[in-house]
Amino acid sequence: MLETLKALCALHGVSGNEGEVRDFILSKGLLHEGAETDVMGNVLVSLSGAKTPKKKILLCSHMDEVGVIVTGITDDGYLKFATAGNVDKRVVVGKTVIFGKDRVLGVIGCKAVHLLKAKDREKVVDMDDLYIDIGVKSKEEAEKIVTPGDAGAFDDEVREFGDGFIKAKALDDRVGCTVLLELIMSHLAKRDLPVDCTFAFTVQEEVGLRGANTVAFKAEPDIVLVIEGTTAADLPSVSESKKICKVGGGVVIPFMDGATIYDKELRGVLISLADKNGIKWQTKNVIAGATDGAVFQRSRAGAKTVGIAAPVRNLHSPSCVAKLSDIEDVLRLARLFLEEMGEQC
Repeated sequence: MLETLKALCALHGVSGNEGEVRDFILSKGLLHEGAETDVMGNVLVSLSGAKTPKKKILLCSHMDEVGVIVTGITDDGYLKFATAGNVDKRVVVGKTVIFGKDRVLGVIGCKAVHLLKAKDREKVVDMDDLYIDIGVKSKEEAEKIVTPGDAGAFDDEVREFGDGFIKAKALDDRVGCTVLLELIMSHLAKRDLPVDCTFAFTVQEEVGLRGANTVAFKAEPDIVLVIEGTTAADLPSVSESKKICKVGGGVVIPFMDGATIYDKELRGVLISLADKNGIKWQTKNVIAGATDGAVFQRSRAGAKTVGIAAPVRNLHSPSCVAKLSDIEDVLRLARLFLEEMGEQC
């Protein structure tokens, strides 16, 4: 699982540019299993398990990550940009980004602190004052290698550190993609999937849950489990009531976020499974964010939707932090959920 997670996090897949991630997933032999790619680029894999339930079950994770998108080029060759997804501009100054297959390197910069007035040093830099330096001296040179509309992914090394921690970009939601792949690959090797299930790897979640719309209409699921990486704010400067959830605190089983009130019955199933099997779990004590679950819950006649997630510090940044034991427990709970659905459905 760790090697799969590392490989996925190293890939570039800013919203609308998920090709590298999609190719990696499909390279695992899924095309031989009837995997489909729709017009938007979502990947759907439908597998037959030990039981065929009356209700259609779908597990979902998104392939895309936050990043930047070029909006213009200055006369002296600097790139102006916007963020793709919700990125905290406080964390991007001085960071590097990579553009395209040629791996064009860019450095995000702003006016030097020495040139700022005292009152401006206390302010967060405005996006209009940021630029990306790609090491050229003119607009003409820049246009030969980068064009407006090109997406840039944060450039950061995947590293293990401390007591079972991992630092990487895109843990939201390569964590979920890893869990889905592990379930699929285990089934291909052992034929151990407990129930028929569709696995959906979606696109453009970070810019408005867009890919899930076409998946929901094509797959028409009755029950959906969304697997995510979610915000943990368990830092010394944050009060206990605002920490949301804690890295190392176990699987997050949310009851609500900014777009979905999760199904109470299915959430109860997850909690019961976690308790019975010694899986540490927690919930989110702040209502924030959104997942693809919102789309599935409201599409067509609707679907019973629930979610599980690994807590992640510094979410939507170049250096997300998670604990491997939390991710392993997300995988365990997802497998147990499928087993339980085989019994109930």
